[in-house]
Amino acid sequence: MSTYMAKANEIERKWYIIDAAGKPLGRVAAQAATILRGKHRPIYTPGVDCGEYVIIINAKDAVLTGNKLMQKKWYRHTGYIGHLKEVSYKELMEKRPEKAMELAIAGMLPHNTLGRNALKKLRIYKDAEHNHQAQAPIVWEQN
Repeated sequence: MSTYMAKANEIERKWYIIDAAGKPLGRVAAQAATILRGKHRPIYTPGVDCGEYVIIINAKDAVLTGNKLMQKKWYRHTGYIGHLKEVSYKELMEKRPEKAMELAIAGMLPHNTLGRNALKKLRIYKDAEHNHQAQAPIVWEQN
């Protein structure tokens, strides 16, 4: 018996919706990364994009445990000498909670073409409203 290897054109993709309200940001990000990568499927193949679409709602209500809200920082560089910018996660969660969630998920995906393509299948909304009813998303309940 040989190992089944999935082919990119044979994969049927579904849309899943994850509610982040009251859940730790990292746990939600790990679930989303698993779905985006396709590791929840029995036909998972490492070199093929087997992932599905993910919608995350209520990103502003995700929680950071411990002292991460005050101590954790997001650093980015503008490209100019000495222009390293830092933003605390308290400020980031107040102003751009979608970015905080996206950064967490991007760190859990491979840093190559597969990971970049998986991120294109991610939609994050700070509130409960989203405009993907036509895709008939399935509520993801696993923890």
